[in-house]
Amino acid sequence: MGVLMNQQAFERFDMERPPVRTKWYLRPLSYLLSIPDVLLHRAKITKSGTESLKGPCIILCNHNAFLDFKVLTAAIYPKRANYIVAIDGFIGREGLLRNVGCICKRKFTSDIQLIRQLRQVIKNGDACVIYAEARYSLCGTTAVLPQSLGKLCRMFKVPVFTFMCHGHHVDSPFWNLHKRGIRPTEAELSLLFTPEDLKNLPVDEINRRIVEAYQYDDYAWQKERGLETHYKKRAEGLHKVLYQCPACRTEFRMSSVGTTLKCDACGKTWTLSPLNELSADSGETEFTHIPDWYEWERANVRAEVEAGTYTSGPLPVEVDTLPNAKRYIYLGKGTLVHDMDGFRVSGLDVDGDPFEMEKPVPSLYSCHIEYDYLGKSGDCVDLNTLEDTWYIYPYAKEKVAQERLRAENPGFSVTKMALATEELYFKQRRDAGDPCPPGLA
Repeated sequence: MGVLMNQQAFERFDMERPPVRTKWYLRPLSYLLSIPDVLLHRAKITKSGTESLKGPCIILCNHNAFLDFKVLTAAIYPKRANYIVAIDGFIGREGLLRNVGCICKRKFTSDIQLIRQLRQVIKNGDACVIYAEARYSLCGTTAVLPQSLGKLCRMFKVPVFTFMCHGHHVDSPFWNLHKRGIRPTEAELSLLFTPEDLKNLPVDEINRRIVEAYQYDDYAWQKERGLETHYKKRAEGLHKVLYQCPACRTEFRMSSVGTTLKCDACGKTWTLSPLNELSADSGETEFTHIPDWYEWERANVRAEVEAGTYTSGPLPVEVDTLPNAKRYIYLGKGTLVHDMDGFRVSGLDVDGDPFEMEKPVPSLYSCHIEYDYLGKSGDCVDLNTLEDTWYIYPYAKEKVAQERLRAENPGFSVTKMALATEELYFKQRRDAGDPCPPGLA
């Protein structure tokens, strides 16, 4: 795992600054800013065992939309909390986020500094809020969780709660953030472990119970409650997740418009109903449930990994860097390869000097991707070190240019890269005789 950059010394985000206890005047302000969306979605919040919420604690949350933060704020008010937030959330507002209690983290890195930060939060008597999936769910189901979670909970010996939200993905799915007006949404704040539980239970059992508590399926939840969405473009963007046709098995040729999902290779189409169920417009309906299609794609990626044939690239890319929270800095053009050895990106920066980052398989159990990032940039994968984050755009940084080049040269999906990252890691662990328990990495 390495980085080589012959470029000007960028100012780096100060990851060592102690966490700030939420300023007293910002607690009611945060609550007041959260309440309109909570009321709009008629969020039903149920609580169980929250008597021990008064002291220091850990709150483990699932992650599907920005609404997660607002509903949690309403659920625990006036409890002080510190939130682990990715560095891109700090851009242009570092001072504000620090003062509302946010702690910066670069995604999918092992950061011992974070332990020191969380220890201070516990010492302050506050809540540590951890979005353990470390990204929005791609299709409203549980993402892989780190095995270190059990050890972390046991280390601090304070009550551990889960906060599971339902309806947030189907209201504003990661692949098309337009709000659908789903309501009522639901959330449960529940005590998972007492300090005595953590003292007496083995780490494996702690992890097993965490994984069990994290099981959710937003599309199944929606159908069980009969909550329809009549947004006329509800299928647009779904091809980003469902990138492989189950009829002809062609990859990277799916498209979507309105309520229709289409394979541009064989011409087959599917319609997405107001309950987010898929039906083929002719012939067999291979999958009605979006997560089932997604897991079929995972199985296909797993087969490639097991056969040793998986590869994405080499792909021409443009790269932005985010060394601090001020702004994205254009690094330059290069080449991305993701294969059985992991990620490799290299190129020349704007001054003509070389840059390179390698993320071998054992160093990365999952990765973060974006679709149409910021609404103007294309799909990207971001790779992190402890000091920097690179946003890597296959073909081109601008969305329009990327889509044009993708049409001319189809051959990549950041979703497939994310699936392959996990499956490569799982295989590496199995080959080493240390398989990951279900749901963990």
